[in-house]
Amino acid sequence: MELRDKKVAVLGLGVENQSLTHFLIKSGAIVTVCDINKKLKKTRGIKNWRPGSCYLKNLTDFDIVFRTPGLPLSTPEIVKAKKKGVIISSATKLFFDLCPAKILGVTGTKGKGTCASLIKEMLIKSQKSKIFLGGNIGTPAFSFLEKIKPQDLVVLELSSFQLEDLEKSPHIAVVLNVTSDHLDYHKSKSGYIKAKENIVFYQKKSDFAVINMDYLTSYKFAAQTQGKVFWFSTKKSIDHGCFINRNEEIILRIENKDYLICHQNDIKLLGAHNLENVCAAVIASYLAGANIKNIRKIIKRFKGLEHRLEIVARKNNITYINDSYSTTPETTIAAIKALGIDIKKANKIILICGGKSKGGDYTKLADVILKSSIKSVILIGEMAQKIERKIRNPKFEIRNKSKFPKFKVKNLGFAKMTEIVKTAQKESEPGDVVLFSPGCASFDMFKNASDRGRQFKEIVKVLSKK
Repeated sequence: MELRDKKVAVLGLGVENQSLTHFLIKSGAIVTVCDINKKLKKTRGIKNWRPGSCYLKNLTDFDIVFRTPGLPLSTPEIVKAKKKGVIISSATKLFFDLCPAKILGVTGTKGKGTCASLIKEMLIKSQKSKIFLGGNIGTPAFSFLEKIKPQDLVVLELSSFQLEDLEKSPHIAVVLNVTSDHLDYHKSKSGYIKAKENIVFYQKKSDFAVINMDYLTSYKFAAQTQGKVFWFSTKKSIDHGCFINRNEEIILRIENKDYLICHQNDIKLLGAHNLENVCAAVIASYLAGANIKNIRKIIKRFKGLEHRLEIVARKNNITYINDSYSTTPETTIAAIKALGIDIKKANKIILICGGKSKGGDYTKLADVILKSSIKSVILIGEMAQKIERKIRNPKFEIRNKSKFPKFKVKNLGFAKMTEIVKTAQKESEPGDVVLFSPGCASFDMFKNASDRGRQFKEIVKVLSKK
């Protein structure tokens, strides 16, 4: 794509597009930043601005438009501009065009960041060339584009937003669990899946696809690629890839040879879904050049990422866990199951849940909550009432009339984080777990999921010292 002297619009000046904007200016493009925020602080080097509610008007004034990942391709103004011949692109799409090195991409509904980070760590120990990690995980790919050399490798965490308009696929594509997410954006599960499929759709015969065999939707991705398929599973043995055997050992099977990686008890990460992430990372990193010895070392010492089932503190025998990156009901279900759901045996859980809707269905989450070792749910944000209605069904009365401890629901609405944490603390007894796993987006009360998680951690640490 020729950029010099082209009239270019950047829609939305988020973290990813900030790096893109500076790259475009450096490349000689005439850049205009269009953003809904009227009070956006003007960044040095950007001369042209279109702030406010009319920021999407007259996109036909430009030769090229770069959308922010959160702005759908179906947006009427974008559709109109495309019909008029304006090139519609994105930071991720341009990065794929310009990146001189091979790309390893990871997508899925849950676990992308953990899996991508594991892969990077495994490869760093094995490679002489540089390994770059970026994408949806928080580091914009354009922030390191100019440092990449052909012999390097780029690991990208890719969301459905970033994959939606891709016309190239990674050399190694990893497909984790694909359920349903961002239905407020994609409008349907089929639209969400179609966007995800781009991670394998443009692969060549020389490429590799690493696919989760345990989910039917993920399994079907194999039919969309020309690349060589390797599988991973936590439920069954497979011929080519990575799996957990009957002895609860992680096995890498390549060319009819089995390599024992470790026992699943050696893994420090919480939850069954993280066993899937480990298996995916093992086969993907091996295909990218990691050696078995280093794969084993990293698995045994990797403790996970911030805001993902992160143990924040233990005080008075009460454990506080930050899972703020849980933004769907499915991810909260995974967090609950990671802690154990047997009412008789598992630690009792105080769940903090709620936020802004992304269009998901919370019926199954309500059912899991009522059948689990959760003894109290603290609901917050825009979805608090809707989730409460889902929970307060006939099973709620059955649970409260049973011989088990009575189940409580507290709706705090848009309360401050201090009140939320203090309420959870009051509900807790020694041996309990306070689980902050919202299962919703954060934008009704917080800047983003990271801000939400940081606030929770800061207040927990202050209260746990008292």
